[in-house]
Amino acid sequence: MGDTPWQGDACSLVDEFRSGRRSPAEELQATFDAIDASDLNAFCFLDREQAVASARAADVSRPFGGVPIGVKELDSVEGWPDTHASVPLKDQIAGHTSTMVQRVRDDGGAVLIGQTTASEFGGVNVTRTVLHGTTHNPWQHGRTPGGSSGGTAAAVSGGIVTLATAGDGGGSIRIPAGFTGTVGLKATIGRIPLGPKGTSGNHPVTTGCRSRPVRDTARWFDVANGFDARDPLSMPKVSGWEAGLGTHLEALRGARVAFAPTWGNATVSPMMWELLEAAGMDLVDDCALRRVEGIDVGMPRMGAAWSLSGNIAIEAQLKEHWPQCADDLTPEIRFGMEMAVGKYDAAARAKIEQRRMEVNEAMARIFDPVDGVDFVITASNPDVAFDADGPLPGVFGGVEAGPGNNGRLTFPANLHGNPAISIPAGTLDGLPIGLQVVGRHFTEELLLDLAVTVERNRPWPLVAPGSPH
Repeated sequence: MGDTPWQGDACSLVDEFRSGRRSPAEELQATFDAIDASDLNAFCFLDREQAVASARAADVSRPFGGVPIGVKELDSVEGWPDTHASVPLKDQIAGHTSTMVQRVRDDGGAVLIGQTTASEFGGVNVTRTVLHGTTHNPWQHGRTPGGSSGGTAAAVSGGIVTLATAGDGGGSIRIPAGFTGTVGLKATIGRIPLGPKGTSGNHPVTTGCRSRPVRDTARWFDVANGFDARDPLSMPKVSGWEAGLGTHLEALRGARVAFAPTWGNATVSPMMWELLEAAGMDLVDDCALRRVEGIDVGMPRMGAAWSLSGNIAIEAQLKEHWPQCADDLTPEIRFGMEMAVGKYDAAARAKIEQRRMEVNEAMARIFDPVDGVDFVITASNPDVAFDADGPLPGVFGGVEAGPGNNGRLTFPANLHGNPAISIPAGTLDGLPIGLQVVGRHFTEELLLDLAVTVERNRPWPLVAPGSPH
């Protein structure tokens, strides 16, 4: 029994339920108490009545039986708000539940407690919106947990819930993971179906979770992955990721690794890269990997073409609200709309497809089975977490980094569909830093084994110091 939420992982919490040492109902109450007392602003909606009923009826024999989880507000739950964290859509209600959430709830047995805050339309790497205000990093109030899955990262790192949903359209799983010392796996595109009623768009998005240790993420994918005909890009069901943790070390032996501090044309803090390079070399030694030099890891810039592509979907969601709603939008989304509305035509489409083709060619060259590498090691973020209210940093160390610097490290895996994981790799100035490892398509189990090797040899704190908040 406990008056505060479980500070371990979801898998061990299920074990506590099964042994009778804790109960789902008591854990839920402790979770609600922690949310009510928190100054993180990690949740924007709570479904207390339904959560209580679910906890009382929980089947703890299921993988996540009775575990309270947060749902990122960009994921749909029937009957819950469907605002996309945007004031113009504040009265929308979801008419369906996303496939991933439905599987984790119905097959996994998790208890859905409410929505975690996100950046508006998932379009910004800071979780601060006109609708819900500013979300804070549990490692240091006043710093951001990142975005767009910022509330999810704050809730998990802040000791409130062991698990919450997340999505990654340009780094939104890995960026907050790096800022909050949590695990963030962006899977191969299609590993977890998008939908129902999903749209193809520009194919950058995957969904998953935020967890404290590696095994919770492995169990999540065991539950949530598998084909759904409503998403023709989704892949057949696979299993055994949790059971297989730590069993792929022989397959990793001798794997070729490139270190890429300027991955995606990013500019990374020299002080942070020094620490990350050392952590990467520890991983190379632990797993008998082979660091290789001279591999061209250069990537073409997507620039304005990619920004325009992403803003098309936002324009469609705002529909008749634009431009009257301009003052109700966050500055970044408003700027994006002003630059994008009416600009998409045949020439823009051709430019977007040309850039995508160039990225695909570059990634295929980098990960070529004969002349390329098996993994790229880089940073999850260019620096430690910045101010919670923004603005997005553009300059550090006297170097002009550009407004999109944060996402440049994570975009390539989205554009080409590769799996990539952010692994906690220590701290700088008291704030977490994340080591990002990018792999070939379908190599998530290898990435998980790399992460679990770090976890076993250099464990990280499961919650931020001083949590729960």
